Amino acid sequence: MRRVSLIALAVSAGAAAVALAAPAGAPSVASKPPSVVQTIPVAGDTRVDPGLQEIRVTFSKDMLTEKMWSWVQESAETFPATRGEVRYVDARTCVLPVKLAPGKTYVIWINSQKFNAFRDTGNRPAVPYQLVFETRK
Repeated sequence: MRRVSLIALAVSAGAAAVALAAPAGAPSVASKPPSVVQTIPVAGDTRVDPGLQEIRVTFSKDMLTEKMWSWVQESAETFPATRGEVRYVDARTCVLPVKLAPGKTYVIWINSQKFNAFRDTGNRPAVPYQLVFETRK
């Protein structure tokens, strides 16, 4: 029995190695949509300083930056009050100026199925990302 399972594993590993060899026209970083690689605050943080004045998102690729963003509300109650203009600080990082309240949970979608203006320079919409965090009391 042990020998059979080892043979099956070897066959599976060989098949995986063949599958990893990329054929011509295979997906690449350039052909795939951008994704979120960092947020400030970090998703899931339960001790965010309510004095934080801006939320930042950084993408895996250079983005279209001329008024191209989708900071999306899940509900009015969980979306932060905004202050000032949304802006890009570089080709990959966008800033949402906010006014946070203490002891509150925030939910912000960065793109969604319906709203997808965060797009890379090839006009591919970023993969939707849900940012959820809580401010300390």
